[in-house]
Amino acid sequence: MNESLSIVVPVYNSEECLPVLLSRLDAVLPQLARRYEVILVNDGSTDGTAAALDREAGRYPWVVPIHLMRNYGQHNALLCGIRTAKYEITVTIDDDLQNPPEEIPLLFAKLNEGYDVVYGYPRSETHGLFRNIASRITKIALQAGMGVEAASRVSSFRAFRTLVRDGFADYRGAFVSIDVLLSWSTTRFAAIPVSNPPRAMGVSNYTVRKLIRHAMNMITGFTVLPLQVASIVGFSFAVFGFLTLMYVLVRYFLTQGSVPGFAFLASILSIFSGVQLFSLGIIGEYLARVHFRVMDRPSYAVRAIGVRAKGVSRI
Repeated sequence: MNESLSIVVPVYNSEECLPVLLSRLDAVLPQLARRYEVILVNDGSTDGTAAALDREAGRYPWVVPIHLMRNYGQHNALLCGIRTAKYEITVTIDDDLQNPPEEIPLLFAKLNEGYDVVYGYPRSETHGLFRNIASRITKIALQAGMGVEAASRVSSFRAFRTLVRDGFADYRGAFVSIDVLLSWSTTRFAAIPVSNPPRAMGVSNYTVRKLIRHAMNMITGFTVLPLQVASIVGFSFAVFGFLTLMYVLVRYFLTQGSVPGFAFLASILSIFSGVQLFSLGIIGEYLARVHFRVMDRPSYAVRAIGVRAKGVSRI
């Protein structure tokens, strides 16, 4: 049994799921740690979630409700909860019951093997084709940002040593990826398969468009990969242009005639123009992020924090 444990749950429009989730956590937590807390971060919900959080906090003394000013996104809400956690191990789970609380001990067992971060990835994907493709794109982006083997098996179901957050204690960017931030402190990652039951109620808030946008945020926000790709593409077309010029000159000297075809020249110019615009667009994306960083736009803003749990002992 661990000494202490913090559970962080980003919550968005989950009024129906919360009572079930907390009831299952109440059955599991006493077996995992002597002291524990569950931090529920309300990410600007538009239904009755805020009232449900406060109501459940009255039932369970180990619940800490946090209400953000507006919807900032799952990872921003997670960052808020992780920074609030006060115990030695932190576990993050979703609010939709697709991360079974009963399988947290599996993460703990792997963590105790000497790892700093352990993911519980689903044994099989339960989403549609396009959602799975978007998830794969996101994991490729994570691989570029994290640079660790476990990046291909990341999930929102994770356990890590809370001291890992010291590596991003001063991070204030508006674009947040918890998985990339965790890699700033350690490379001791692991992943284990867990069950991933279908969503019992409600609908997922992660659309294909949001997943792709998150992938783009990770690529341009935490890596220089697009700039490197732009450089390689630009260099490749420069070589192609040089070879084309050599062909034109050789043909001219050998045949005393020019290369026929306006379409050929127009296509070459179009290719080069497209590459230039593509490269400028990537540079513009990075400049926009520099602009937001100079503005010092916060990752989140808290509206209210409920009564903080003092820890519950079941010994």
